[in-house]
Amino acid sequence: MIGIFKPLPHQPRLADEAVDGTYKKLRWQIFLGIFFGYAGYYLVRKNFSLAMPYLINEMGYSRGDLGVALSAVSIAYGLSKFLMGSVSDRSNPRAFLAAGLIGSSLIMFTFGFAPWATGSITAMFVLLFLNGWLQGMGWPACGRTMVHWWSRGERGSLVSVWNVAHNIGGGLIGPLFLLGLYLFNDDWHSAFYVPAMGALLVAGFTLLVMKDTPQSCGLPSIEEHHNDYPENYSEKHEEELSAKEIFLKYILRNKMLWYIAIANAFIYMIRYGVLDWAPTYLSEAKDFTVDKSSWAYFLYEWAGIPGTLLCGWISDKVFNGKRAPAGIVFMILVTVAVLVYWFNPAGNPTIDMLALIAIGFLIYGPVMLIGLYALELVPKKAAGTAAGLTGLFGYLGGAVCANIALGYTVDAYGWDGGFILLTTSCVASVILLAMSMSHGRREEARLASLAEAV
Repeated sequence: MIGIFKPLPHQPRLADEAVDGTYKKLRWQIFLGIFFGYAGYYLVRKNFSLAMPYLINEMGYSRGDLGVALSAVSIAYGLSKFLMGSVSDRSNPRAFLAAGLIGSSLIMFTFGFAPWATGSITAMFVLLFLNGWLQGMGWPACGRTMVHWWSRGERGSLVSVWNVAHNIGGGLIGPLFLLGLYLFNDDWHSAFYVPAMGALLVAGFTLLVMKDTPQSCGLPSIEEHHNDYPENYSEKHEEELSAKEIFLKYILRNKMLWYIAIANAFIYMIRYGVLDWAPTYLSEAKDFTVDKSSWAYFLYEWAGIPGTLLCGWISDKVFNGKRAPAGIVFMILVTVAVLVYWFNPAGNPTIDMLALIAIGFLIYGPVMLIGLYALELVPKKAAGTAAGLTGLFGYLGGAVCANIALGYTVDAYGWDGGFILLTTSCVASVILLAMSMSHGRREEARLASLAEAV
């Protein structure tokens, strides 16, 4: 890696009496950096969904065509999260995180101020693709940071808390849009440029507070500092790996990682099938006004905050660190909430809002668990790539279908056809998580028998 992204070299070790205090101070500021930094990414990710009703009603685009344009974010993000995840494993996360956020903000300003940006499906697709690629730099940088600064025994709670950052950022888009409409004479383009202003400020903040590895600050590895070593840990875990070594040794042959990656595709189909189309669905099928749809969008995202924390707690405390059982419970409840959201007739907005809140409350827990699970299945120098693989499946397999397939399905078969896709995805995700749990038990039994033989 070269230039600003090059990892910083290890520095001479600080005096023993200074290590603990420096670790505590830096971990607090670094957590704030990755928390608000990742929230900032969501300020400039899904703005297009709020603009879609205007693009349909005022500019005459079809839902299917806009679904194609919107799919560009998911296609690019899925590819970028995997490919840039591999790059991030060999990069300084401070520069990596800020660079992607600044780039996404500039794309949103282009949407907000350049008329050609929304003048054709092609222009929208290209810009959204670029934005999706830049968005793929966020999660891997945060993942690399977390596995270097927090030991395995404390990551469950940490990732649960950090993961609500995207709910905060995504939820703020709706209120910021309404604020923009108020301040800028009902200009719907404010859905783009108002959140982008906030994202630029966040990028500056991350540059101020984030660091590279503990060793680059004169500290020991977090495993040494906490005496919390994963199985098969060695000093090689502190050495940077090549992209080829990461993929062939730790990704390609990792069956558990592939199980959860495929499950992630169906979970993301539900997550974005509901989220991206909520303003359009509520407007067309449930007679919601723009302000009600915006607040529904906000509530869906923010309901994920307590849901994510609860899901992480359940996986740690009830299921003793096993991620699949908690994911199964939450996805079964998501299925129920999706059915209520579907079959509730127009004229009952309270039930629609409650169903949407329930889906938001429940869906983000499994999303978080799969990301955490991926980090736990590989050495920390391969964390970005492992998380990137689950993201690749989630966005190319799930979110793209949520954008394209759902859009054209609704055009052809109405919203009932769209909800059949969502319900099928719920069932498939439960089956795949159950398969991963079964495989995990077999692997534990195999390792136990080997230990007894030794």
